[in-house]
Amino acid sequence: MSKRLAKIVIILLNWNGKKDTLECLASLTHMTYPNFQILIVDNGSKDDSVAVLRQAHPHIPILETGTNLGFAGGNNVGIEWALRHHAEWIFLLNNDTITAPDCLDALMRAAQEQPRAKILGAKILRYHQPDIVDHLGGFWNPQIGEFESPDAGHPDHPYYPMREVDYVCGAALFMHRSVPETIGLLEPKFFLFWEESDFCYRAKRAGLQVWTAPEAKVWHKVSSSFTGGKPHMHYFWWRSRLLWIERNCTPDEKKRLFRTVIAPEIAKLVRHYLLKTCANLFASSEKRQAHARRLKAGCTGIFHYYRRQFGNCPDWILSNKP
Repeated sequence: MSKRLAKIVIILLNWNGKKDTLECLASLTHMTYPNFQILIVDNGSKDDSVAVLRQAHPHIPILETGTNLGFAGGNNVGIEWALRHHAEWIFLLNNDTITAPDCLDALMRAAQEQPRAKILGAKILRYHQPDIVDHLGGFWNPQIGEFESPDAGHPDHPYYPMREVDYVCGAALFMHRSVPETIGLLEPKFFLFWEESDFCYRAKRAGLQVWTAPEAKVWHKVSSSFTGGKPHMHYFWWRSRLLWIERNCTPDEKKRLFRTVIAPEIAKLVRHYLLKTCANLFASSEKRQAHARRLKAGCTGIFHYYRRQFGNCPDWILSNKP
């Protein structure tokens, strides 16, 4: 009698990204693991993504959110669907990735090797530098108030061991169904950035381990969803960082971080923005304006955090207009 294979649901979140999604789907057709189902969640696309994807892959279910719910909110729709459809494992996979044919097999082997690991992260390589590691697990550094990924930027090699980490990247996050059943869904307030690290920390507090699975390979185009460029990233990085600290650090850790790290960094950011704005009054250039927009976006993200204003960012950030 053959051994039963666990059902895996792969969730692809699409937002005006039909070209990337089609390329990702093409790579998934070569998967060697037989028992998986793909689900596309369209996160309020304004182009013809849904029509194009339905025509190209009529057998793949597409859930339409109707509005952009962000990474967390959009994937939550998919996670709930996967749980209802009896998935044993759920694979959050960025639509701007391609996968190795044995990726799911490698993830399942890793899960068997470390049965207490209920969240596993694939080895994410750079799409345009396919032999360079982009992410393979991260660790919280309380001295700087940020996460560090020690393998990022290093050449790929076959000898990376599995290891327990603080978090794995949401671009290729493999979870057992017991994780959302135990801790709930991704926190939608994050919208973009830091949501997977918050999710992993909550899992670890519940006794569910987080490990890397370096034999599972994914190539990532990196930040294709940040249509507003550096201002877009800077806004969410600051807003979500402050929310993460609020949710995951002890009161004493928060006090120390805000006194020694966060307050000085915010003061520096605001000072640079004011100086750059004043300088632009006398001698402006496209490069200086772009720098000022990035600084303004960071300041706005901080301001919106303290105002408890979450959800999507202001339109001027997406359009790159001041």
